[in-house]
Amino acid sequence: MAFVTRQFVRSVSSSSAASAAAKKIVIKHVTVIGGGLMGAGIAQVAAATGHTVVLVDQTEDILAKSRRGIEESLRRMAKKKFAENPKAGDEFVEKTLGSTSTSTDAAAAVHSTDLVVEAIVEDLAVKNDLFKRLDKFAAEHTIFASNTSSLQITSIANATTRQDRFAGLHFFNPVPMMKLVEVIKIPMTSQKTFESLVDFSKALGKHPVSCKDTPGFIVNRLLVPYLMEAIRLHERGDASKEDIDIAMKLGAGYPMGPFELLDYVGLDTTKFIVDGWHELDVKDPMFQPSPALDKLVAEKKFGKKSGEGFYKYK
Repeated sequence: MAFVTRQFVRSVSSSSAASAAAKKIVIKHVTVIGGGLMGAGIAQVAAATGHTVVLVDQTEDILAKSRRGIEESLRRMAKKKFAENPKAGDEFVEKTLGSTSTSTDAAAAVHSTDLVVEAIVEDLAVKNDLFKRLDKFAAEHTIFASNTSSLQITSIANATTRQDRFAGLHFFNPVPMMKLVEVIKIPMTSQKTFESLVDFSKALGKHPVSCKDTPGFIVNRLLVPYLMEAIRLHERGDASKEDIDIAMKLGAGYPMGPFELLDYVGLDTTKFIVDGWHELDVKDPMFQPSPALDKLVAEKKFGKKSGEGFYKYK
């Protein structure tokens, strides 16, 4: 009797597992909206791992630049990965590029795709307009995901009628190198959608972590307040930016000091994130604006990309 019972339990468990697996969407076709560094990086890793990818942006010039960037990145990777077999490296590059197409017609690109990943400007109104329009053209099963690093996923998902098929999929720059993906599940996200995105992240060779729709998710929620506290430490005159950077590299083992990292990320980007969080909770001391940061951004000193931020790069 015990044997029969165990067999029955195993049978039910196997059936349940098979049923759950059958419900998940196996993502094969991916549409990436936004041909910037993040969008192109996401398109590259998806194509390199056997997915069919359409990269979408507003103009052919932007897409041509994106494609050149993807090819250059692939050739650098192939040179290292296939050092002993250059021919195999060339085949890898050509196969990946062959799996990647481009389009300026977002509506047409989402008709038969399994997943739409948005990586455009960090502007809620612009994202909402995009997803509201795509919602009308995408297939019923299509999952929508935003790569936003600072906006609430729920606020973006509310522009669509598929909140159960909507989540955050936050990659890190540079996408081909960084292994982490934050998978953000909002209250309306179905378990099927969540598991499909976790499986997709793993298929890309990434390590997915899960987080609720809280400001900054995991990494930025810890990182940005740390960066802002470094600025406040400097603003109060407690330590120089140079000594703060050295202290965190030698004392905490960080590869970059906070001011070096701020300049690398972009001071305008950090200010945008902090200002957005401050609007959500004006009383939270972690989200208070910084006069020093505001002044540098007003002077268009954004960091490395502009030639000057907390440090000079010219």
